[in-house]
This record gives sequence, structure tokens and C-alpha cells, in this order.
Amino acid sequence: MSHCGWNSCIESLSMGVPIVAWPMHSDQPRNVVLVSQVLRVGVVVRDWAHQSKLVMSNLIENAVKRLMVSKEGKEMKERTLKLGEAIRGSTTKGGASCLERDAFIAYITRDNILLILTLKL
Repeated sequence: MSHCGWNSCIESLSMGVPIVAWPMHSDQPRNVVLVSQVLRVGVVVRDWAHQSKLVMSNLIENAVKRLMVSKEGKEMKERTLKLGEAIRGSTTKGGASCLERDAFIAYITRDNILLILTLKL
């Protein structure tokens, strides 16, 4: 079960773990949409539109059962495992995350070198 903060989503998904989503505030409701509707690797405990209502234990039970024992849950687990492999692959040498990090470092390093050179002139 996750509040679906971005770091929590990345941690779960990179390890191939589907999410029972229960957002509280900030970016979490948007992350729940990504997890449950776009990627389809999680289920929602309670719709954000009903955030002020008390969450009853049967809502949590239903979400967990949906994820753990249904055909839909099995399909989510399979999608999550594949997504986890892709996420982990992106951090290896030549992976998308690695390339983006290197490009960012090259960009900020270049600017610092240009700034230093400008200040010395």
C-alpha cells in the first residue's frame, strides 16, 4: 500500500511490485491516475473525489483482494514486472536515465566552465 508519492511509486515499480494506492495530497492524486489508469499497475483504495470521507476497512480489503487474487491483479503483476525491468534497465550504462543524467551533468558543467572563463576574462 502506498500514498503514491513519486519516490514511493518509483521504488515499488522498479522492484516489480504493484501498488494499492491511497493518495493523501500534493502530487499523489496525479500519480495514482498514472499508476492505476495509464500504466494499469495498481488499484485505488478510494477515489480522490471522496478524499474527505472516512475510509472503511472493506475498501482496503477489496483493493487488496483485487490486486492479490483476481485475474486483473495477476495481469497487473505481470505488467509491473516488465515495467520494473525497463526501469532498472534505464539506469544501466547506456540506459535512458543514465544518458539523461550524463547529459545534465555535461550541461551544467559546461555552463560552469563558461562562467569561470568569463569571470577570468
